[in-house]
Amino acid sequence: MLRRITPYLFVLPLLAFIAVFTYVPIVQSVNLSMREWDFLSPTKPFVGFDNYRLLLDSREFWNALRVTAVFALFSVPLRLLLALFIASQLLRETWVSRLMRGALFLPAVTSTVAIGVVFSWVFSTDYGMMNALLTGLGLSKVAWLQEPQIALWVLIFVNTWKQLGYDIIIYIAGLQAIGTELYDAAAVDGGRKGHVFRRITVPLVMPTTYFLLMVSVIEAFQVFTIVDVMTKGGPAGATDLVVNMLYRVGFTLFDIGVGSALAVLLFILLITLAVIKSRVIGRKVHYEA
Repeated sequence: MLRRITPYLFVLPLLAFIAVFTYVPIVQSVNLSMREWDFLSPTKPFVGFDNYRLLLDSREFWNALRVTAVFALFSVPLRLLLALFIASQLLRETWVSRLMRGALFLPAVTSTVAIGVVFSWVFSTDYGMMNALLTGLGLSKVAWLQEPQIALWVLIFVNTWKQLGYDIIIYIAGLQAIGTELYDAAAVDGGRKGHVFRRITVPLVMPTTYFLLMVSVIEAFQVFTIVDVMTKGGPAGATDLVVNMLYRVGFTLFDIGVGSALAVLLFILLITLAVIKSRVIGRKVHYEA
């Protein structure tokens, strides 16, 4: 009997940690999403699904969902395409490639707040480096963070710049796992680089692509710090992502019930997207034995 339960005893502390800091907060969020609470009131009256109905009837919620979807739809493919191309160029073990890997990975471990502050200066309308370059070329200044049609694309660029290095390192690991005999056979058959890349590299690196796709979509729907530092969700709600709205509702307006309902809806959305991706893309991923 003791031999049977010994493995479970070893993982029990970790399971307890996960339960306390993951599962209990999830259950508590679901509970709070059906109550009305402002952090200070001693009572939390039960309101059922009123908070969800309030969100679903809110134009602000649908705008945040639309903006977040656009952010994810453009930032994730851009990241993966750039990462795969750059990783394929940095496969050789030379000092230049090692230096480039380190330089590209550095933003991924740099403080997001620091990155947001620096790029706020870079894209400043009055004294930013981007407008200094434009005026130096004889062009007019651009209100990068004040124009609703431009601000979201600036955030996509900054987030891509920060996360790209992580994707490159993961892709390099995936590419290094591909056997060289396949490329040797393609070279003997006279395969061109583009054809070899499409027919050998892309299919065999699909497990890595699938992993990065899952992680990147979740990350894109949870972006907050860069938005909070650079735009606060403005101008006119053009960069108001879902998590930014959640923070504003829950921790600025102190409407914990609606904020919790928004968190639950985001959780359900991410689970739904993960299931769809596993059904649509996961079936096309083949793992080597």
